[in-house]
Amino acid sequence: MSKLWLLILEFMKTGLFAVGGGLATIPFLKEMGVEYGWFTMDTLSTMIAVSESTPGPIGINMATYVGYTVAGPAGAVLATLSIVAPSIAVICVIANYFQKFKNARIVQMIFAGLKPAVVAFIAAACLDLFVSTLLHAEKGIGGGIAEFFNWKCMILLAVLLAFKQKFPKIHPIAFIAAAAAAGVVFSF
Repeated sequence: MSKLWLLILEFMKTGLFAVGGGLATIPFLKEMGVEYGWFTMDTLSTMIAVSESTPGPIGINMATYVGYTVAGPAGAVLATLSIVAPSIAVICVIANYFQKFKNARIVQMIFAGLKPAVVAFIAAACLDLFVSTLLHAEKGIGGGIAEFFNWKCMILLAVLLAFKQKFPKIHPIAFIAAAAAAGVVFSF
């Protein structure tokens, strides 16, 4: 199967099942990186940081990035369209019937069941991001505790959290810019 068709299928699957927003796409992206070798977990961490920092939905930004790295401009366009197509189709179908069935018990139960699933997806994504950013888990503890932790990232996190605590009115974009500058200066 060609890379373009594979991109289309993978991102349509991601768009269909990643309920809860952009962070819910991270487990799917992690699986793509492992299964197809399109990117490493370090690259995924960078992709998440860039996607969070740039305008637009995170999932779409990451789909565009992956599509571009795998298959160039055509891949970027197809991955982006593929991740949004299932949502558009589902929304059109649901919108057609929602007014008619919104008070039905089964519909309310489905939405009640989706809420914890979405929270679990996002929590798992955050935990993966935390581990891949702040720890060198792939090295294991065998290399010693000093090599297990990503000290640069942990120190930067502590400094940014301290500044946020001390100056709570500073806009989050300033912290994003400061973290990006620190990443460039200190080669994170």
